[in-house]
Amino acid sequence: MSDPRADSRADSHPAHVPDPVDPDIDLHVRGQRREWTAHRWVLPVVALGGMLGASARHALELTWPAGPTALPWATLVTNASGCLLIGMLMVQVVEVGRAHPLLRPFLGVGVLGGYTTFSTYAVQTRTLWAHGRPGLSLVYLLLTPALALVAVALGVFTARAGHRARAALSRRARSRRAASR
Repeated sequence: MSDPRADSRADSHPAHVPDPVDPDIDLHVRGQRREWTAHRWVLPVVALGGMLGASARHALELTWPAGPTALPWATLVTNASGCLLIGMLMVQVVEVGRAHPLLRPFLGVGVLGGYTTFSTYAVQTRTLWAHGRPGLSLVYLLLTPALALVAVALGVFTARAGHRARAALSRRARSRRAASR
């Protein structure tokens, strides 16, 4: 099946020019150039956050190393804590709002995307199996996503409870101010 956009771009988009990173934005189409200028800080913010998150994960791995036959606790804790924070962040960004538009790309995609490491989890699961630890490998294989899901749910629950408590305190403070007038 051919790309329906190819015909409309044939004249303005030579074959030797690679597609833009986001296939929905064609910088050769004048009307779509604004998309890049409106979001030019997203990529640098994600990159900076990714460096910070990956550095934190690396430091944790160095602090809490695991051999090829031991449960990789650092990765397990990293993924679970990262998922907890992602749950909390998403409540703040999606439900509470009033967050800076670059908060989600910086923290969610960058910091927490660099911090959590499900690719390392997959390699470590295989390594445990290859080093004669099939039982531990299966426990790790099932435990990690289960903890991740529980952590996200706990993060969402905690953030919502915190937001409700802040809102209740704010309402009480407003009523006290109104009553004292």
